[in-house]
Amino acid sequence: MNTQTLEQMKQLRLHGMLRAFNTSLSSQSIDYTNDELIAYLMQSEWDDRQNRKIERLTKSAKFRYSAVMENIDYDPTRKIDKNQIQRFNSCDFVKQKGNILITGSTGAGKSYMASAIGHQACSLGYKVMYFNTTKLFTMLKTSKADGSYIKQINKLEKQDLLILDDFGLKGLDNINRHSFMEIIEDRHGKNQL
Repeated sequence: MNTQTLEQMKQLRLHGMLRAFNTSLSSQSIDYTNDELIAYLMQSEWDDRQNRKIERLTKSAKFRYSAVMENIDYDPTRKIDKNQIQRFNSCDFVKQKGNILITGSTGAGKSYMASAIGHQACSLGYKVMYFNTTKLFTMLKTSKADGSYIKQINKLEKQDLLILDDFGLKGLDNINRHSFMEIIEDRHGKNQL
């Protein structure tokens, strides 16, 4: 009977539940009541799906750094407002469709902070995309040539959070300026930049 149940869980792709049920069958397992076992199996499946979702969101964001909010260096010489950064931890600005502009000198950790905020947003279930601005505009120019421009712009519009790193390092030509304005218009009032 248990073998059939395990096989059905596998076929239904209930991976978290499958692992939990397998664990519950071992001799060192806790003796669960029926209600406890069902709750344990459901929680295991929920956790597994949430972890896979976060992993998928993080992978598709294509972050430059594997950064976390807890590892931001608040050394006083860096003059970073710790309270302000920690307010971003809840990602309320995403819900409120707000924008963040991180400025500072080269090597100040702007890209790391942006990546950490983006990772936090992914862990809360938000769709995020991270781009080096120069590479984004190169990709958009290429997509105009191959006919996928509208698809790329629509993909950018659908993100909950769009991180544009190294913005302003190079001036924008007319084509890039037009693309940038299109991104802003598409995202205005819907998502944030």
